[in-house]
Order: sequence, then structure tokens, then C-alpha cells
Amino acid sequence: MRRKASYRSYQGRRSGSILLAVGLAVVLLSAVAYLCSPFSIRKFAAFPALGGIFLVLFGSSTRFTARTGKRMRLALWLLLVLGVLSFGLLEGIIVAGARDDIDAEPDVMVVLGAQVKPWGPSVLLVDRLDTALEYLREHPELPVVVTGGQGPDEPFTEAVAMRDYLVAHGLEEDRIWLEEAAHNTTQNLEYTRALLEEKGYDMEDTHLLVVSNGFHLARVRMLAGRHELDISTLAAPESHAPSRVQSYIREAPALVKSWLLDR
Repeated sequence: MRRKASYRSYQGRRSGSILLAVGLAVVLLSAVAYLCSPFSIRKFAAFPALGGIFLVLFGSSTRFTARTGKRMRLALWLLLVLGVLSFGLLEGIIVAGARDDIDAEPDVMVVLGAQVKPWGPSVLLVDRLDTALEYLREHPELPVVVTGGQGPDEPFTEAVAMRDYLVAHGLEEDRIWLEEAAHNTTQNLEYTRALLEEKGYDMEDTHLLVVSNGFHLARVRMLAGRHELDISTLAAPESHAPSRVQSYIREAPALVKSWLLDR
């Protein structure tokens, strides 16, 4: 006579129901946070949401037979370990790429945009601009492209904010060229290339010095290769510790997204 499947393993245990309830609450709160947060930080809601989904699935496994529930939990643990290892590998790539890499005399500097606040450039953007200013003062003939459009929560374009900051700190305005249409890194590079071509540059013979925060530069180098740009990189610091932590966490999925989708 065939034995009935056993439900002993986790069936009826309060822990499964608690995990399920907590997971659902986390997912719900993440959705609320996504809908209510400023555009620039909405993406961070994905991290607690993923944790909530894991708890929901783990808690749901207690409602299956002992064998099915065990297999489900094993698969979830394997996925978690794989996710942690993948995240660690991505962070290693990002950290390794966070460096100055200047291997030729640049023809043009390019400063990549970042968030603009109602009162002006964000801390990360100021770090980029101060790094650019230091180099530009030592190379008075070097022109600079500031690239970045206007996000839905920004008062004006990132390019305008960067130009105003550079001029306010003593840089000649006629050295600054604005690219105001880009909304992500690949567009920064693509539209900068188009702008320089309009100004008569032969991009096969033009060497760019791209300035951004260190966490950003591994992705910048990858995308520059796709746009056939010859670049060096200048790494700006991340002087605000919370922004630095958030940026290194956020950059891992951004690197994957750019590798898969950005052309």
C-alpha cells in the first residue's frame, strides 16, 4: 500500500508562518517606499524587496510535503549563496576599477553628471567637479565637456549645474562645453562623442580623460570600449560615507544591467 506523503518536517510550525508574514510585510513596505521615495533613491527599495521575497518563499516551503519543502529550502539556500558570491565578485571588479588610469595626454576632459539637489550639485558630483578643477588648473589649455540631462527630481540639467560650479570656482566659461540630453552613463559617452564630432574632432585620434567617482569607473571603461572611445580615467573620491556605501552597493546591479543592456 502506497504511503501518504509526510508533512512532518515543517508543517504546522509557527516559524514558517512568521517568516511568511514578515516577508510579505517587507515586500509591501518596499513597494510603499518605492512609490513614496524620490526618484533618485527608488532603486534601493529592490534590496529589501528581494530579502522579503526570499522570506516569503522560505516560509511557504513549510506548507509543502517534507520532501518538497526540503528541496525548496535547499534551492533557496543555494540561490542565496550564489547571489552573495556573485555580489562579492562584482564588488571586487568595482573596487579594482576605482583608480586613476592616465596613459596618454588627453585632448578633452569629460565630467560625468550625478544628482543635482535644489541647492546645487550633490556631494558626489562636487567630488567629481573638485577633482576635475584640480586637473584643469594644471592644464589650462584643456577643454571640458560636462554631460548630464535633467532628472524628474532635479531643478535643472546636471550639465548646467556643473558649468555653474566650475565657473564659480574660477574656470573660464569658454572652456566648458555642455551636453544636456544624457540620462545614464552610456548616453553620457554616446552623446559626448556626437558633440565632439560636431565640433570637428576625429574620435579615432582623440583621447578623453573621463572624470567620475571611483566606484563608477569600471563601468565607464566597459562602456567606453563599446562606444569606441579612447579614454583615460580620473577617480574622484566619495567624501560622504553614507553616499559611498550606497554607491558601491548600487553599482553592482548597475554593472550587470549595463553589461547586458547598454550599447
